[in-house]
Amino acid sequence: MKTLRLAVLTLFTLALAARAGTILRFGHFPNITHAQGLIASQLSREGKGWFEQRLGPDVKIQWFHYNAGPSAMEAIFTGALDLTYVGPNPALNAYVKSRGEEIRIIAGAALGGAALVVQGDSTLTRAVDFKGRKLATPQLGGTQDVAARAWLKKGGLRITQLGGDAYVLPTQNPDQLSLFSRREIDAAWTVEPWVSRLERQAGGKILLEQKDAVTTVLVSSVKLLKTQPGLVKKIAAAHAELTTWINEHPAEAKQLVIAALKEITRAEFAQELIDRSWSRLTFTSAISVEPIQALVAEAQSVGFLRGASDLSRLVAVPR
Repeated sequence: MKTLRLAVLTLFTLALAARAGTILRFGHFPNITHAQGLIASQLSREGKGWFEQRLGPDVKIQWFHYNAGPSAMEAIFTGALDLTYVGPNPALNAYVKSRGEEIRIIAGAALGGAALVVQGDSTLTRAVDFKGRKLATPQLGGTQDVAARAWLKKGGLRITQLGGDAYVLPTQNPDQLSLFSRREIDAAWTVEPWVSRLERQAGGKILLEQKDAVTTVLVSSVKLLKTQPGLVKKIAAAHAELTTWINEHPAEAKQLVIAALKEITRAEFAQELIDRSWSRLTFTSAISVEPIQALVAEAQSVGFLRGASDLSRLVAVPR
């Protein structure tokens, strides 16, 4: 009798699992550099899910947003996320930390949209001028954090993770804006729409812009790739199709981004702000290992990615 009850319970559990289908936990940041994630999550909220329509009725998407890359990578490690849009440096850090066992980049997403913004009346023009100054970045070890530290070091300053000749302060983007407005920081190295907000709302000016740098990639957990390679291939194809749609329908794409940002941040984003941010970005699903290799040398120069070597498995575009 006990065996029969166990068999019935097992069948019931399997039936529930079949009914539930596959649940994909997808991450992104409330940044315009993550436009694909913002648009897809907003369409999901509106019942017109981009990925859902292309992956089939048995696939459910759950969306989560993060402030910066290291937090999203930890979510991949713990199994709280299956895929996420993220900057290339956190993806690199996660790949090295897990010895290539947890993370794969399956597509590109965005280039550009990152910049170093200083106060409007600032006389800072070179890295060496930042000696004793405060520069904010979104999160320790994130793409902009590494870029800022490497730039300062190349300019002749001694930079450590906890101090040095200049103060690099990992600070969430909304807090950067407040601190910058109160002139409690001298500069911020961040991404859109925060670059334009610092300009428009706090009177900042751009000192250095990363026009062609890889800003955002799409990563998958290795577990998802191994267990459902066909599904990951469909996800990459849907992402590429969405990227093409964004480039061909910018007006509609911007409205969805505005709606998504309002939903996540509870703040209004003016059309002019979005237009200014958009002009600094290139959306592309293409990705190769070459620009990632350049980031390795940069990260190692400022004390990250110690021992990084073989990147042959990092980029795994589904075929």
